[in-house]
Amino acid sequence: MSACSRRGALAATTAFMVLAMLPLPAARAADDVLNVLTWCDHEDPELLGPFEQANRVRVHFKDIDSTDATRAILRQAQAADWDVVIMEETAAPQLAEAGLLMPLDPADFPDNGTAPAIGDPATGSYGGRLYAVPEKYGFNAVAFNRARVSATDMEDINAIWQPRYHGRIAIYDSYLPVLSYIALALGLDPARLNTADLPALQAKLATLRASAPIVGDIATVQQALADGQVDIVVGGGAWTTAGVGEGGTPAQAGSSPTDPRHPDLTFTVPRQGAMRWLHGISIAAASQRKALAVAFAQYLRTPAAQARLATSSCYWGMPASTRAPLDEATRAALHWDQQAAYLAASHPYPTPDDGMDARLRAVWDRVMRDDAPPPAAATDGTDSRDAGAKAATQP
Repeated sequence: MSACSRRGALAATTAFMVLAMLPLPAARAADDVLNVLTWCDHEDPELLGPFEQANRVRVHFKDIDSTDATRAILRQAQAADWDVVIMEETAAPQLAEAGLLMPLDPADFPDNGTAPAIGDPATGSYGGRLYAVPEKYGFNAVAFNRARVSATDMEDINAIWQPRYHGRIAIYDSYLPVLSYIALALGLDPARLNTADLPALQAKLATLRASAPIVGDIATVQQALADGQVDIVVGGGAWTTAGVGEGGTPAQAGSSPTDPRHPDLTFTVPRQGAMRWLHGISIAAASQRKALAVAFAQYLRTPAAQARLATSSCYWGMPASTRAPLDEATRAALHWDQQAAYLAASHPYPTPDDGMDARLRAVWDRVMRDDAPPPAAATDGTDSRDAGAKAATQP
């Protein structure tokens, strides 16, 4: 889902309590250990248990907070340190070009009901060979509290800059998806940005930052929205709202009929579009457990594993497979029926070259390193939060 700074405050979640019991460095190469670089949503015991028991293996994780971190870890790793890599699929060709990934046999990964928009083999291919297969996706769009924000407003990507939402916004702390989202608001193609676009991007980001008292990682923006500290998360999606209770932590679907839910939280993809993140599974070229690594990748794409991934205790997201057995409440929270429209309107993460990537980071850092001015009150004397709540109830 992310690119940069995805995890900092997640130590309080169940997934991270599990992670804390494991050593962070890669375990020594052994037949009974599989070393995996991944996001936190792959670490639930309910997901790992069936595979570990069936294969008599322990899955050892190092949690990553960005695709850049994955590149750095793999480039600095010793031989056989890592076996499976789960990251943004659009980054796979770059790692494959560097010789860090093993080519996959397409026959090992038959169609599992994946939507064509995210199942295109070209996304995870390099030089005519396959290096990554999709298993979970979602959107960096806009999440909001519909009890306090006009759902009609949020259909317009530029609504978040309206004065009435000043001081009521959190920004997901990830430069590439958020700057790409702002590019869409400016009518630009995120995949074709050039240096001439940077001043407008920086100005638009700066005005948004001035309206946002909170900039944070997944846990921070989840909690801020669930607790009512803010009413809008820029860059948010199902991972921000689906299954999230008052405390900001997702509860696994079906685990208890009394699991907390926050029915007012939702998200949408505006008519101008949004960014689409896509987890891809790859095998490290230096792995000494390639057969076991392939088996784990295949397991993650089974319907049962897809359902567990969709409702991870870290954050929810759309399973790549349409065959995942999810109940109607879970499908509704993930906006299952809107996926065709969302996929058509969304853009995959861009893959800027090193020069443009550095320039985008510099734009982000220049705006984010300085504290935004404190949010101003509504000019009519009404608290801006109350003004927005009234707007949300208007037809």
